[in-house]
Amino acid sequence: MMDKNAKEKVIEKFKTHATDTGSPQVQVAILSAEIGELTRHLQSHKKDFSSRRGLLKKVSERRRLLKYLSHEDPTGYKKLTDTLEKTKF
Repeated sequence: MMDKNAKEKVIEKFKTHATDTGSPQVQVAILSAEIGELTRHLQSHKKDFSSRRGLLKKVSERRRLLKYLSHEDPTGYKKLTDTLEKTKF
């Protein structure tokens, strides 16, 4: 689970306006950071099946949000995916 400071940094980087904390872009960025954390955890704890289930749940939620964003705001989707590819979580 991400600590508060790391989450605030992600929100600050991906927000779309001054008070944004829940837009699809921010949600996808937070999920991507959490997925990265869980992936690193599972590389060293291979038999942690409950964390694996949580990882799969987060991946599917991110996929749904990205699909929604690609239909609603294609330019925002492209910008977000380009930024996420460059960002190391």
